[in-house]
Amino acid sequence: MIKTNRLLTRRNCIVSISLYLVSAVLVLIAAPFIGSEPIRPGVVFRDIIGNGSNRSTEAMIFVYQRAPRVLLGFLVGGSLALVGGVLQVILRNPLAAPATLGLTGAGSVGAVLAISIPTLSISWGPFSTVQLFALLGSALALGAIYLMARSPQGVSMNTLLLAGVMIGIICGAVIPLIRFLAHPNYLVAMDRWMMGGLDVIGFRELAGLFPFLLPGVGLLFMQMSALNHLSLGEEIAMGQGVNVAAVQRVSFIAGSLSVAGVVSIAGPIFFVGLIVPHCVRRISGFDHRIVLPGTFLAGGTFLVFCDIFARTLIAPTEMPVGIITAILGGPFFIYLLIKKK
Repeated sequence: MIKTNRLLTRRNCIVSISLYLVSAVLVLIAAPFIGSEPIRPGVVFRDIIGNGSNRSTEAMIFVYQRAPRVLLGFLVGGSLALVGGVLQVILRNPLAAPATLGLTGAGSVGAVLAISIPTLSISWGPFSTVQLFALLGSALALGAIYLMARSPQGVSMNTLLLAGVMIGIICGAVIPLIRFLAHPNYLVAMDRWMMGGLDVIGFRELAGLFPFLLPGVGLLFMQMSALNHLSLGEEIAMGQGVNVAAVQRVSFIAGSLSVAGVVSIAGPIFFVGLIVPHCVRRISGFDHRIVLPGTFLAGGTFLVFCDIFARTLIAPTEMPVGIITAILGGPFFIYLLIKKK
């Protein structure tokens, strides 16, 4: 009987994750061909396979603009949604999201500071000045939050939550101060970055994302079974042999790595990490062997969809994708709250 239940559970996991995966693949294939400039798939494939360096304009747009942008959107959306889903479990707070860590605000402070001082020209590998300053801001916030939440008994989740929220509030006050002191010529660039965007040329910037996402996302996926126990309560999880303090610590550090990498490239993009995990749980239940992979795939698919709207809604002008996620995410979350009530 136990063997049958295990087989049934495994089959349900495979079927559920396959549905999310198929949806994500279909969107990833179709999205690069949608935009203000029409691209014909036949022309693109013919030029990429047969013409070598002598490519048409459509193929150049596909290779250097659309494909990197879609891939970035998928990785950013998936990472934010995954981190949000994990934080909602370890903090036991349904409103927890990547911004709760305070790293989003701290990274934004670093990026805005870099934009306000253009004479600073630092680059390291695939990282630009803005990305390096955003990473530095997130790293400082991570260290401060961890030191405040750390105690002889382990990391206090309540203190971690409060510390993250307070750092976010402080950063929200520092950003207007930097804007006030900055030269007016740089305000547009600051505002554009603060809206969140996926504007990339080529795959060079994406390379700066993998040193953070690979360990961060990998460690979060490794916590699937422990999160199933932890979602029932810390006492129950400890009674079942789960090292709750270690799971919380690893999840916090891994989530922080992922958020820092995402913010350094795409800027602050809100609501994805808050809404998508709730939607996946309503569709697929609460087993984190399904929820975590499903949340990553659904989050990436959602942000790619939002970016399609951002690129086509007022074409040829492109809107920052962060505006679209806020417009779609806010009312949808209110709908979920009303329906649940």
